[in-house]
Amino acid sequence: MRMTSTSVRAMILAAGRGERMRPLTDATPKPLLEVRGKPLMQWPMEALAAGGFTDLVVNTDWLGAQISNRFGPNPSLNGDPALSISYSEEGRDFGGALETAGGIVRALPVLGDVFWVAAGDVFAPGFAFTQASVDHFVASGKLGHLWLVPNPAHNLKGDFGLSPEGLALNSATEKFTFSTIGLYRAALFAPPYCSIPPGNPAGLKAPLAPILRAAMDNELVSAELYTGPWTDVGTPERLAQLNTPR
Repeated sequence: MRMTSTSVRAMILAAGRGERMRPLTDATPKPLLEVRGKPLMQWPMEALAAGGFTDLVVNTDWLGAQISNRFGPNPSLNGDPALSISYSEEGRDFGGALETAGGIVRALPVLGDVFWVAAGDVFAPGFAFTQASVDHFVASGKLGHLWLVPNPAHNLKGDFGLSPEGLALNSATEKFTFSTIGLYRAALFAPPYCSIPPGNPAGLKAPLAPILRAAMDNELVSAELYTGPWTDVGTPERLAQLNTPR
């Protein structure tokens, strides 16, 4: 069956504490800090809606009620079609964030077989979430597809390599930074790559990188390079730079 935008959901990661952004995040969750007049997380939300992907899951922890109160279940942003948002309230349910893979597995029962994931604290205003990307990914048979970016000053060593055939690599002479944007199949978050049951009923914390690396070793993760504007808004200084008039 062809996966259409109406059947492919997306997850926005919004559960981080934002320690390096303090004191800005002491009273405001990091994804709600504004860049150019909009909450950080609203940028990927609008881009998803523009691509026709309107069913979202947002995970929350620190000051999570501010996020759900800000957007509610059916916001219409920037004139795009209204979104349908489910909230995975990790802080309420488990007392803290579950890390990236733990949070994804928690949301897996509502994410479906193929889904997007993007971080709510990364600024990539030109990135397009497209049906063509979904079609290519589904046809590839891979378990994950990552968008990599040229290494910023704070991550000069990079994260993953990229083969000429478009495979993501653990080991490579040249590595790029993982943008946090990816397409995934639910099978990536099942044995042998992940042992947490769907729905993560015990609230287990788990990072994403080891799961990706294990699948990369079996040539099951593809990647491509994205060269548009991209910022990991990890410090007050980076936030200020983005908001400086040009």
